[in-house]
Amino acid sequence: MTTAKPRPAGVGPAGDLPAEVRVRAAAMVRTGRQYSLAAPRFPGMPLFPGHPPFQVLSYRTPHGLRVRGENLWAPTPNDAQLGCMTEIVSSSTHSGAHIDALAHITIGQDAHWYQGANAEAHLGDFGPTVGDAASLPPLFTRGVLLDVAGHRGVDCLPAGSGVDAAETAAVAAAQGVELREWDVVLFRTGYGGLWPDAARMAEHKTPGPDLSTAELLAELGVVAVGSDTETFEVQPAPDPGRPANPQPVHTRLLIEGGIYIMECLNLEQLAADRVVEFLFVALPLKITGATGSMVDPLAVI
Repeated sequence: MTTAKPRPAGVGPAGDLPAEVRVRAAAMVRTGRQYSLAAPRFPGMPLFPGHPPFQVLSYRTPHGLRVRGENLWAPTPNDAQLGCMTEIVSSSTHSGAHIDALAHITIGQDAHWYQGANAEAHLGDFGPTVGDAASLPPLFTRGVLLDVAGHRGVDCLPAGSGVDAAETAAVAAAQGVELREWDVVLFRTGYGGLWPDAARMAEHKTPGPDLSTAELLAELGVVAVGSDTETFEVQPAPDPGRPANPQPVHTRLLIEGGIYIMECLNLEQLAADRVVEFLFVALPLKITGATGSMVDPLAVI
């Protein structure tokens, strides 16, 4: 009998994903068709306020090398005039389709996050030392799409429209899909279909799951959630509680549950093809000190 290894600090329940769950998820693939759940990133792309702008800056170009008379391969001759292009990408890790690390959101005077990590003890000059992006596990499990916009018969949910636990259960039932432990559950609000029209997106900010749905998902034992909006949860919060908390869903999932949140996912083609369950794959970049990772998740059927 083997003993399970203890989960590393700062890793959510996704770190305990059993091997048999991955095997069952892989067995869901029948056709091999894959769906990319990320839209291209570009300078000037819409971002949630507080994030630095996304930039791509050329660092080396064939023309620049010729002008400077540089041979990057010296002392090897370059009579063939071999060139190259490299660049600097300057961006928040929360640009476009991305996953939040557990240290992304803090609460309280002590600025604590998952499992009691806090700013005094676990935040250095180069980011959090516990629950950072270096702790993000790979996600290879069953995925479920809940097409809330399709269920309501609209292109996009109205601004500030919450999706409560009752509606979440109703959408799943109507789609004939069961939400299970170890799942990744994705919510389509239709907001992603407006991308990247910032003006139209502003008219619909921001629908999404409310706290009752977060409680339901935590009770079911899902390991990650996601949506096509920049905030995942409905904004403004319909019930911020006391003391007022502008993002109670993030608090419940990330801080209290260790359940990863993905945002800005492209779910339009999945919904158009009526795909509701699939193998979900996301491989976050392990960047020490970062509070999230850009991802290009795949749904495979």
